Amino acid sequence: MKKLKVFTNGLLKENPVLVLVLGTCPTLAMSVSVINAIAMGLAATAVLTCSNMVISLLRKIIPDTVRIPCYIVVIAGFVTLVQMLMEAYLPDLYEMLGVYLALIVVNCIILGRAEMFANKHNVGESALDGLGMGFGFTLALLAMAVIREVLGNASFAGMKIAFLENFKIPILTAPPGGFLVFGCLIALVTHITRGKAPLKKSFDCEGCPSASFCRKDPFCKTEETEAEA
Repeated sequence: MKKLKVFTNGLLKENPVLVLVLGTCPTLAMSVSVINAIAMGLAATAVLTCSNMVISLLRKIIPDTVRIPCYIVVIAGFVTLVQMLMEAYLPDLYEMLGVYLALIVVNCIILGRAEMFANKHNVGESALDGLGMGFGFTLALLAMAVIREVLGNASFAGMKIAFLENFKIPILTAPPGGFLVFGCLIALVTHITRGKAPLKKSFDCEGCPSASFCRKDPFCKTEETEAEA
């Protein structure tokens, strides 16, 4: 049951996009079409799962002082592998994703799960967390893409929907429409989860590489500094 919970958390309760609000840039950019959304989601899922597993394997070897650069090197290695495979076997899709495929390296969802989960759990649980968060990311992208492409472009996965041709809402395919759909989906998920998503647990100072510096900042108010005051 615990392992099932690790996997399902990322689907809704701790969805990285609609609850934790991470990876906003690729979400808005790649949710214009269903094909782009699925491709980006699966690519990120593959990188997230593989990097989680490797980082979990190396968590006791990597020195604490350089763990973030080490995580980035591991993630960059898998992103490069995905890029090479996609360029070789899916060149059209590779061109469609463009620079956003390479930017998976700095996707805060992947680095965040490496720091907050893979660094503290075994390989099996880290793989499940990567799959759950990756599928959650993909579902969020797909939900946005379906709304934006169907209503904004009267098509689905590039196939035209004739009866919607005269009822298109072009703004949905533009950046403002992306933000509108994004906000509406966040509101919907918040309503479904009744606002009980564990945001505090995900964004506390524990495990943050800047925590030691932050606590020295006189303008920073953490629970410890508030207690001392």
